[in-house]
Amino acid sequence: MNKFIKRLIFILIGISIISYIGLSFLKTNTKKHSPEETVTHQTKEASLSVFYNRPYKKDRIIFGELVPFGKVWRTGANEATTFNTSKDLLIDGSTLPAGKYTLWTIPNKKSWKILFNSKQYSWGVNMDGTVKHNPEFDVLTIEVPVNPLLNVVEQFSIYFEEANDFSIMYLAWDTTVIAVPIKVKK
Repeated sequence: MNKFIKRLIFILIGISIISYIGLSFLKTNTKKHSPEETVTHQTKEASLSVFYNRPYKKDRIIFGELVPFGKVWRTGANEATTFNTSKDLLIDGSTLPAGKYTLWTIPNKKSWKILFNSKQYSWGVNMDGTVKHNPEFDVLTIEVPVNPLLNVVEQFSIYFEEANDFSIMYLAWDTTVIAVPIKVKK
């Protein structure tokens, strides 16, 4: 019985090591196709940052096919996209308390829903391909219109611009861009 337990422990340790190496390899390999990026934006009153992974278009039809309309999208690739704010914000007129959130979207043809979720997820999707997003943790949901682009954006991009007394967070890919108005709450 003692030999059996030793062998079982040895086998379990071996499986754990192989699994860890395999997952590390998979994670590293997926980063080649969708590199990670952190975008920061500093206003007079607040510091904002977004961590996300940037997939490429690669001659694919993005919205409506690769990213289906009407379904929650992890808003990038690989890990769940995160949004950090050092101060309370007004996003499209609704309050988002200071903190760290996962950022999810529901793309549609004419508008997108933007979901700020308080739960942190290690990866954006489950093994079966479904998103890990849990709506019970949605802190804020807004809807913004879709704006068409004249030129194709090959790699998914999130960036900020300053506009008078507020900021705009843009999400752009393929021929689509959405603008999320952000103001520091006073």
